[in-house]
Amino acid sequence: MKILSILAATILMFLGQACNQNKSRDNQKSENMNDTAKAEHYTFELSDKVTRKKVTFKNRYGIMLTGDLYLPKGQGNEPLAAIAISGPFGAVKEQSSGLYANQMAQRGFAALAFDPSYTGESGGEPRAVASPDINTEDFSAAVDFLGIQKNIDRKKIGIIGICGFAGFALNATAIDKRVKAVATTSMYDMTRVMSKGYNDAVTLEQRTKTLEQLGEQRWKDAEAGTFAAGAILNPEKLKGDEPQFVKDYYDYYRTPRGYHERSLNSTGAWNATNALSFMNMPILTYIKEISPRPMLLIAGEKAHSRYFSEDVYKLAMEPKELMIIPNAVHTDLYDKVDVIPFSKLERFFKEYLK
Repeated sequence: MKILSILAATILMFLGQACNQNKSRDNQKSENMNDTAKAEHYTFELSDKVTRKKVTFKNRYGIMLTGDLYLPKGQGNEPLAAIAISGPFGAVKEQSSGLYANQMAQRGFAALAFDPSYTGESGGEPRAVASPDINTEDFSAAVDFLGIQKNIDRKKIGIIGICGFAGFALNATAIDKRVKAVATTSMYDMTRVMSKGYNDAVTLEQRTKTLEQLGEQRWKDAEAGTFAAGAILNPEKLKGDEPQFVKDYYDYYRTPRGYHERSLNSTGAWNATNALSFMNMPILTYIKEISPRPMLLIAGEKAHSRYFSEDVYKLAMEPKELMIIPNAVHTDLYDKVDVIPFSKLERFFKEYLK
């Protein structure tokens, strides 16, 4: 059945504990934190109307985060409205989030694209770990940074989350009342997909087996004194019988279109036990508390992830808007500037960050 092939792909791509590789996390760190030349590789061209500066800031857990601050040239003396941007899950700031920041800076905003904790150029040990709590905090730390800049109006800060970081963006907005507006594209709720699979197809028996496997992997890690990597997220070559959305991910992350050396989705894998903290931590429980601040949810008509945005829209309170992009798939909203509705994002944030 189709649903089972999708479920299998989910387990392969996001849990990965069944593939017990012998590569240590220390080795992966050295591979993912490459030299300066690689650090300067961006998957898009910087606009001649924008400046970009690397910045660092700490989150509430003391982890040093690294980001790129994009500013419009000739901004004048008026403090700017600002947007914190991150995602997709397993990506780096030189990919989609940077592209979004570049576009929004052209439209007059200060825009901060940042690497989440434990990934990219940001700090945190061990490497290649995600956390519903810490990754939510990463957005609030970005708001901290933006709000103390002299050229930014701290009363005019919003968030854009892409793919898996769209869920964290919504969670951060729910608890951080300093965020005045939130927009998401190709949204995933990572806690839902990891614990229940796509379309909530995982049975209790399957969930129990996964948790048992994760427990066994913890014994192996404890005995080895290191953290094993899980399954490679996007292999160098496809077999050809993968679900279409897996092929779409490959087309972005494994080709010159979106490849980056530090991106886990391009070159690596999450920690084999990475799914543990997601299995019983639903991050969208308090989605209604975003109101009365506005929410914009953008999804592709043909995206396998579309239902996440539709379900959030049903749960959320006004003001809210769901925008479905005709014929678009999930990854079209990563980098296709003729598909991503940047004019809509501009109008949304100019209306609500004032």
